[in-house]
Amino acid sequence: MGKKEKSKSVDVGEAQQEGTFVVKPSEAEAKLEASEWPLLLKNFDKLNVRTNHYTPLPEGCSPLKRDIKNYVSSGFLNLDKPANPSSHEVVAWVKRILRVEKTGHSGTLDPKVSGCLIVCIDRTTRLAKSQQGAGKEYVCIFRLHNAVESEKKVRQGLEKLTGALFQRPPLISAVKRQLRIRTIYENKLIEYSPSQNMGIFWVKCEAGTYVRTLCVHLGLLLGVGGQMQELRRVRSGITGENDQLVTMHDVLDAQYLYDHHNDETYLRRVIRPLEALLVAHKRIIVKDSAVNAICYGAKILLPGILRFEDGIELNEEIVVVTTKGEAICIALAQMTTSTMAVTDHGVVAKIKRVIMERDTYARKWGLGPVSLKKKSMIKEGLLDKYGKPNENTPAGWRSAYYDLSLPNVNGSDQMTTEAVEPKKKEIPHESKKRKVSESSSSGEES
Repeated sequence: MGKKEKSKSVDVGEAQQEGTFVVKPSEAEAKLEASEWPLLLKNFDKLNVRTNHYTPLPEGCSPLKRDIKNYVSSGFLNLDKPANPSSHEVVAWVKRILRVEKTGHSGTLDPKVSGCLIVCIDRTTRLAKSQQGAGKEYVCIFRLHNAVESEKKVRQGLEKLTGALFQRPPLISAVKRQLRIRTIYENKLIEYSPSQNMGIFWVKCEAGTYVRTLCVHLGLLLGVGGQMQELRRVRSGITGENDQLVTMHDVLDAQYLYDHHNDETYLRRVIRPLEALLVAHKRIIVKDSAVNAICYGAKILLPGILRFEDGIELNEEIVVVTTKGEAICIALAQMTTSTMAVTDHGVVAKIKRVIMERDTYARKWGLGPVSLKKKSMIKEGLLDKYGKPNENTPAGWRSAYYDLSLPNVNGSDQMTTEAVEPKKKEIPHESKKRKVSESSSSGEES
């Protein structure tokens, strides 16, 4: 056999684990096709390029290449919850097995319900709120109390139960039994057995929908009464049964292998990086020098952006990404894609939730000549500890330095520190004397 026949095609998963993936400040083609890049850098070549020039920083790494401690604390489990234990019990068990500080989940499953439960670990708990509101999909087994004419009638009954529906939580529920509106996006009858009066249907619904109540409503519509027998969640948000679903035994085995054999490969298979929860969001890739500033709450400005996605609309939830594919924050877009393409300044997005820890990247602000001079003046006592002028401040600094953090005066965009000199407080009895003297002088003139 020839050498070409012996060589096997490289597995994409292995290539993603071993390779180093960075959006480089050049126009050279990548070694691996962009469609095979991992997580938030997938198809990065299809993003709109604002500029290719930036200074790469050595900090940070691809989400798949994090060291095991950071990998676990920045990950989540797509857990196949067993029937009987409650969601909170399962999450507490995971916390104890993995020995982590915090765990959370993407939406409560009733004790008897099984299926997808996204368990967020440490830093990923910052995304738990957004995952709880995501849509869900279920497969349900129901029983009707009496026979119906045909399977067609059951299908028609399910079709009527789509759109916005009134629901009251069941008697046995963990929430207040108030009437509320929940949306059923789609449902489909998979199978129906007339001899047993039982059937299976699939439903795609809004978060907080009670499928048990839906089965009762189906029975009422058919005029025979009905109830839920069994329920399984097959999708939560963008994560489904086929997306690396793991059991509690997998988690136990993975941690055992790491503790006793120092083998972290199984743990890396069981836990997924938090970026996998954000792949459906529109993306903006920013320069390395802007990353730490965003972590400290700075505005996301246009000069700091390298690439941006098509179809971004105002107030749409987007994800801000580093050149290595790490999620920095979730933000609300303040510009559309078309506006970003034609302007050269302005606020692109408003931060909603910071995901990355501060100081993961080097601090790259406050290094200019004015900032350095300001720091030295604070040390010498020529400015107060907040960088504001005091009685020792030289006149040259007062006239030349523009403090943009101070309020706007006389409609000018820039202003000197002289414009907002603090007024001396007047003593009450002195101001009264002045008013009396002014009124007496005006009386004499008249």
